[in-house]
Amino acid sequence: MSPKLVAIAALCLSLGSGLSVQSALADGAPINVSVNMARILRINASAATVIVGNPGIADVTIQDPKTLILTGKSFGQTNLIVLDSAGNPIADTLIEVVQMQAGVTTVYQGQARTSLACAPVCQNVIMMGDDPSFSAQAVASSGIVNTMGN
Repeated sequence: MSPKLVAIAALCLSLGSGLSVQSALADGAPINVSVNMARILRINASAATVIVGNPGIADVTIQDPKTLILTGKSFGQTNLIVLDSAGNPIADTLIEVVQMQAGVTTVYQGQARTSLACAPVCQNVIMMGDDPSFSAQAVASSGIVNTMGN
């Protein structure tokens, strides 16, 4: 990334979570988001277009011209480009989608892997790489609960 683009991105993009993009860009560190989670990105210039290199890894939507919503869809890295209405770059940065660590317990039974969120009671969580029958059972269970609630 060119020094000029780094400076533009560092000045224009800031995260609502307290992590500054300026420090992330200076360190060469990507913006992190957990899989199946969303993160708010606030920018100082109005975004007209957002481009994600691999939309299978992450998705970005424009909430309003100065607020973007970044959603982790699958593990991996991709890039995010933000353009203004004239097509000028506001930001060009790396996005890394990681597994949520806090409160998630991974259980291995031979080759079968399952994930549980244990805060404070353990409940099934569907994560990429989990045993397909476990994931199907968790989806079916949530469908039954959803139907009973309506």
